[in-house]
Amino acid sequence: MTQTTEAAQVPEDSRPVRPAPSHRIHRAWFVVAVTFVTIIGAAAFRSLPGLLIDPLHQEFHWSRGTIGAAVSINLALYGLTAPFAAALMDRFGIRRVVAVALTVIAVGSGLTVWMTAAWQLLLCWGLLVGLGSGSMALAFAATVTNRWFTERKGLVTGILTAASASGQLIFLPLLAWIVTEERDWRPAAVTVSLAALAVVPFVWLLLRDHPADVGQKPYGAKEFVPKPDPVRGAARRAVTVLFSAVRTGPFWLLAGTFAICGASTNGLVQTHFVPAAHDHGMPVTAAASLLAVIGVFDVVGTIASGWFTDRFEPRRLLAVYYALRGVSLLFLPMLLAPTVHPPMIFFIVFYGLDWVATVPPTLALCREQYGEDSAIVFGWVLASHQVGAALVAFLGGFARDRFGSYDVVWYASGALCAAAALMALVIRRRRPAVPAPAPAVSPAPA
Repeated sequence: MTQTTEAAQVPEDSRPVRPAPSHRIHRAWFVVAVTFVTIIGAAAFRSLPGLLIDPLHQEFHWSRGTIGAAVSINLALYGLTAPFAAALMDRFGIRRVVAVALTVIAVGSGLTVWMTAAWQLLLCWGLLVGLGSGSMALAFAATVTNRWFTERKGLVTGILTAASASGQLIFLPLLAWIVTEERDWRPAAVTVSLAALAVVPFVWLLLRDHPADVGQKPYGAKEFVPKPDPVRGAARRAVTVLFSAVRTGPFWLLAGTFAICGASTNGLVQTHFVPAAHDHGMPVTAAASLLAVIGVFDVVGTIASGWFTDRFEPRRLLAVYYALRGVSLLFLPMLLAPTVHPPMIFFIVFYGLDWVATVPPTLALCREQYGEDSAIVFGWVLASHQVGAALVAFLGGFARDRFGSYDVVWYASGALCAAAALMALVIRRRRPAVPAPAPAVSPAPA
């Protein structure tokens, strides 16, 4: 297509197209890099909850159920905020929403150092950090992918999903060392706050909302795509899309499988693995390091899953991922010990490869089923992920208080993963619309 033809398609208020030479890297990959670093910086808050349970219990004598309730609010809002954040990005732009979200995370985490009552933990860590982190959820990655790419979407989704694991890899050992070395959780909370603030100028200066902002096509697109007008009524649109989606069977299957995904990862392993390992005599720093190793292999597994999603049937991929995860969780209670031994290392590697490998095929199914609304629908599916995580974060702490161990939670989560594998297999394919036949034309009289 010639430059003249492309320019004719661009509205008068849009920048002219500047086709990049073939030897240059497309600007979309720089946007992916900025988004990746942004998610890494924001991932510090996801590394902290499991490290706070024992210190807060010892200092304030709050029950693990109470602390788990704050984590539950955080995880639930992380999901429930996502679809509204996706709609807000359509209204105000990605850059503004992400910058505000990082600031809210910094404020919420920073205020926890002055708390003296449990309700303040619920407010700061539960409400504020939950709202901010929800705007930085996977709907952010889905919006960037949908706007900047028409090809390689599965790979890009895998890369951006892996960013959270990379952040865990960076921050979890550091925060565990701070909590152990300083014998205080407050410096770790301040570190989270500063990490979120440090990313704000990076986002504001380098992130761009749409390819048209820099006069380029989306990666892989054949034609220039003008920047759409801001979509007003963000909350109304998010709710309208939800009401439309809940009338379809695939939505409930995707939401159900992703709820189990959240229950078996963020809610269970990320929140309760460190205290569970500590119950068996393992030092906190060693348990936190094992979680960080999960982050290493999560990066590999998620990027590989994105590559697989571009090439294989996503329903079958989901079924395999959930089945393997369930089997690994059933063996975990037998592996916990005071020291790190080879079977535990095998579990960590195996589980890490599967940690969020479910995201690329789930997002691919959302695109297949819901088209242009897929980012918002995925936001609601992510909400179910976090509701599942929130329930298990609370129930895990409650089970520990009630039974004295986490064993029953590990076994229950393994069974749920088996159910998720079956649910993934029955998600029906969306059949492409068949155009109506053209009306027959009667031959003209001779």
